[in-house]
Amino acid sequence: MQTAEIHRRFLSHFEQRDHTIVPSASLVSDDPAIMFTIAGMVPFIPYLSGRVPAPWPRVADVQKCIRTNDIEEVGRTPRHGTFFQMAGNWSFGDYFKREAIDYAWKLLTGSEADGGYGFDPKRLWATVYLTDDEAERLWLEVTDIDADRIQRLGLEDNYWMTGQPGPAGPDSEIFYDLGPDYGPEGGPATGSDRYVEIWNLVFMQDEIADVRSKTEFTIVRELPKKNIDTGMGLERIAFLKQGVQNMYEIDQVRPVLDLASELSGRRYGAEHEDDVRMRVVADHVRSSLMLMGDGVTPGNDGRGYILRRLMRRSIRAMRLLGVHEATFPTLFRASYDAMSAAYPDLDPAFPRIERLAIAEEETFLKTLESGSTVLDLAMSDVRKASGQVVPGKTAFLLHDTYGFPIDLTMEIAEEAGLEVDRSTFESLMSEQRTRAKADAKSRRRQLADLSVYSELRGKGETAFLGYDELEADGEIIGIIADGAQVASAGIDQEVEVILTATPLYAEAGGQDSDQGRLVGAGFEAEVLDVQRPVQGLISHTVRVTSGEIAVGDVAHAVVDPLYRRGANKAHTATHLVHAALRQLLGPDAVQAGSYNKAGYMRLDFSWSSPLSSDMRQELEGIANAAIRDDLPVETRVMALDEAKALGAMSLFGEKYGSSVRMVDIGGPWSRELCGGTHVGASSQIGLLSITSESSVGSSARRVEAAVGADAFDQLVAERTLVSELTSMLKTPKEQLPSRIQEIVASLKAAEKRIAEFESRQLAGRVQPIVDAAQRAGDVLLASADLGAVGSQDDLRSLAAQVRERLGSTPAVAAIGGTIDGRPAIVVATNQAARDAGVAAGPLAKAAASVLGGGGGGKPDMAQGGGQDASAMPAALAAVTDGVRR
Repeated sequence: MQTAEIHRRFLSHFEQRDHTIVPSASLVSDDPAIMFTIAGMVPFIPYLSGRVPAPWPRVADVQKCIRTNDIEEVGRTPRHGTFFQMAGNWSFGDYFKREAIDYAWKLLTGSEADGGYGFDPKRLWATVYLTDDEAERLWLEVTDIDADRIQRLGLEDNYWMTGQPGPAGPDSEIFYDLGPDYGPEGGPATGSDRYVEIWNLVFMQDEIADVRSKTEFTIVRELPKKNIDTGMGLERIAFLKQGVQNMYEIDQVRPVLDLASELSGRRYGAEHEDDVRMRVVADHVRSSLMLMGDGVTPGNDGRGYILRRLMRRSIRAMRLLGVHEATFPTLFRASYDAMSAAYPDLDPAFPRIERLAIAEEETFLKTLESGSTVLDLAMSDVRKASGQVVPGKTAFLLHDTYGFPIDLTMEIAEEAGLEVDRSTFESLMSEQRTRAKADAKSRRRQLADLSVYSELRGKGETAFLGYDELEADGEIIGIIADGAQVASAGIDQEVEVILTATPLYAEAGGQDSDQGRLVGAGFEAEVLDVQRPVQGLISHTVRVTSGEIAVGDVAHAVVDPLYRRGANKAHTATHLVHAALRQLLGPDAVQAGSYNKAGYMRLDFSWSSPLSSDMRQELEGIANAAIRDDLPVETRVMALDEAKALGAMSLFGEKYGSSVRMVDIGGPWSRELCGGTHVGASSQIGLLSITSESSVGSSARRVEAAVGADAFDQLVAERTLVSELTSMLKTPKEQLPSRIQEIVASLKAAEKRIAEFESRQLAGRVQPIVDAAQRAGDVLLASADLGAVGSQDDLRSLAAQVRERLGSTPAVAAIGGTIDGRPAIVVATNQAARDAGVAAGPLAKAAASVLGGGGGGKPDMAQGGGQDASAMPAALAAVTDGVRR
């Protein structure tokens, strides 16, 4: 039975039992606490926790999931995969244990002819919680399972909880017996791999508190509305129904494994480590395909980093199988062919996915060449010094300069019998992140813990009136300060205010939040930020500017009309640029992120090469032509399927309900699903001026533009600059480019002559330094402080020349100088010195330490620098001491 058929039968079974069938949520989780959908229950957490009322009494789905916390186990066990599919049925205060057990048993044991899976009931076992008499009784009442195949287990195995206070309850798990060839008899209680868990039925009936561990907590009460949360592993059912040994051999994964075997010329099943590598490739390529299908692109942090790590582990596994050329074009096509039957949404996305995958592989193959050389040298140095640890600075250099992931560095080192100084690496990464944060100003305010919104959301939704109104009254139903609800707030306090209705737009879909104020009887507050902390609730972060604001007050919410008009222009302009990009580059140029606010828009899109000057000018022309043509902008609310049938673009990674808002610009010219605010006609934008086009990774580009009056101001500034240049250079503006080229060429020629002169001067200093060389033990050492020099290259060149003239006797050259007032030093050793155990790296490091900085490098040449130029004599003395030792 194919996996897509297992998928279809599950949904059909529950649809026949009055369940609403919902599509899988995106792998990109909208829960701020997690990056990905890591379990089938994740999209339903707001309903299970009671934060948001469930829109249906019972529902079923097959949820895509990604989990990488045990990535090292992939390929080594039968059931560890980074991508998996969790089929689930859910009841929100509707049915409970009896129906959950009955529905699961009938699907598992029902005949294939009748739409079931056809499992032999005598090979199924059930476990229940130690004290759950009701569950055991129901198993015997509603199924034909033998009583001796029901086992009771404790909290560790059969009680479900999130690890946090809230809903919890006993569960019942269903296992399949693989048979005596796979382990001893005795049922799931033995812990043997012979018994494979295939379905977990969670009976959410308790509220718990004081959670200390999985087995230590307090049951506060029985929930007034009990829920059902079940999860059936699709891949586990598939490998059982298809008669294979593990999840890597099922129909959705095996084609990639077989292709890896074919490309490498190594037979699957012949050698364990090769088998592991083929399984890694098959699993990771599928996971990467599905992540990119949901809009994730390779990057250096967050979700992009996880995707990049999966892809790069695949590439390296293929190299370990002996394949050094590109393989992604064929591997990803094979995975797409295997997955598209179950996920037809991959069809329109695959050209983009393929292009991203190929670009990532090309980049990483180059990275592997350069990074591997650096790492091999570093590991060689460690072994020569009889060490066991690759320096954290080397790992950081590989990560920061060569794009070499730390995980890969650690894997390669481990294979060589070495470790990596992870703590130093993390320290350097932390310093880098701190610097980055200091350079960037984030306006977003920190929202309170999500749990504080549960009670407020239970009072109803915040009605958003801002599509039609810029002012509206709303009752204050909650005030949050420092993560807790308070009754009131006074002057100069910053708090979150929850209203029953608001015209203020909460940041979403790339559009920044509105600016405005809240006014009421005896108070006024400035709105600093507007967010949606949970579905259906809008939070206004405000600073009280006068009086006191209290729960129960009526607040008159006012949007700043000038800011909103600017925001409308910027958001509609973003749609225009997106449509213009697709017109210019084709359908693969898909939006990968955006941000817009009054006067400014930014659009990231999937594309691997920079736009030429002509293409950028054409893009700007298409967008401004659409503005000039006064295209009507219309919004309509309709069913998701209807909007897609009309050709509306849904953006990867966005979450849509069954009812969506579609924004048309000029009819089908631009048609996207969007919840933002817009102008009434394109001409209201006025003007758009592209200010930059840049890279945001190997597979994405970014366009930034000024919009409306800001675009005009930017063009005026450029005109002023041109006017100043024409006056300064006494050149007509039409001739400015050629005149500036002449000046640049003249300047480069002058710089070249100066460099040649300085080089001759430096060359004249080589022999005096050689003549002054002295013995330091058995090594001839030539050292000098050159004073001010032009660059580090000058020091390296001179050190190399001095080393050459010192001859074949063991010799070291140490040359110091200052570059723009900062001290630098270069140490060079010849082969005889290195054979005697004298390496340049430690000497440069010792000298740089005296200078108040750091250094290092290869055994033949290394460099360092610092802050204290006056310490150069002492730094050169440190080299002398190091040579003597």
